[in-house]
Amino acid sequence: MPIKLPAELPAYKVLTGEGVMVMSDAVAARQDIRPLRIALLNLMPKKVQTENQFARLIGATPLQIEFFLIRMSTHKSKNTAASHMEQFYRPFPDVRGEKFDGLIITGAPIEHLRFDEVDYWDELRELMDWSLTNVHSTMGVCWGGMALANHFRGVRKHDLDAKAFGCFRHDNIAPESPYLRGFSDDCVIPVSRWTEMRRGEMEEAGFRVLLDSKEVGPCLARDEDHGFLCIFNHFEYDSGTLKEEYDRDVESGSEIAMPVNYFPGDDPSRPLQNRWRSHAHLLYGNWVNEIYQSTPFDVEAIGS
Repeated sequence: MPIKLPAELPAYKVLTGEGVMVMSDAVAARQDIRPLRIALLNLMPKKVQTENQFARLIGATPLQIEFFLIRMSTHKSKNTAASHMEQFYRPFPDVRGEKFDGLIITGAPIEHLRFDEVDYWDELRELMDWSLTNVHSTMGVCWGGMALANHFRGVRKHDLDAKAFGCFRHDNIAPESPYLRGFSDDCVIPVSRWTEMRRGEMEEAGFRVLLDSKEVGPCLARDEDHGFLCIFNHFEYDSGTLKEEYDRDVESGSEIAMPVNYFPGDDPSRPLQNRWRSHAHLLYGNWVNEIYQSTPFDVEAIGS
């Protein structure tokens, strides 16, 4: 089954061109099934790129997905056209009364700030509390995962001496987890962050760590009591996303090291090789499948 997107959303054309099954509202209305309702709280500055990345992954399963875009009402995007935000995004207060099978909270380039210094932190805390009763399964990515871990478990984020930047090997330390079904014993994952959460502190707070790296720490962890996932790295990244970040910093004169284990032969002029795509589809496909297996058929029963 395909993912349902507005025909005018840029991701509709991009994913159709890639061969991903996409359907418009009109076609979806003719199918007598209940699609899974999955929302994306998009906190990234490049909204369209992030929409494409997550829609591509959750739209690759056999299930019909209804994709919703949410924004913080207390924050105005500076990098995406106001017309795009107005047409495709709904502020959190507008969806407060609705139920969702899944929710993804993205990262945000604000790691240098304390959580309580973020201008939309109070509203985000309200949304995270709301997710316990209105969302069946929530996933926080990078800073979004750190926000979940801090809000519900009080886990601190720690500043790094240098940016963790590149493609790092991670060990599969919970192969029996349904979220890692089909995973190899280890896998390569793109990493781009200035902070970390530490495995010992997460496990002490009640998390189960599923993917871990000797170089850059825990990547994927599950809060068994609250039922959410935190992933601190970027399976969703396109092949060239790290290169875009590197080129941006080089052009601006920022002090930045070349991403580790990313450019073939450490040569930025050579064609890039994506070594994480298959595991990205496995993780998000497993997440969607777990939602499908356990979510109530009656949407209104979510959280009850």
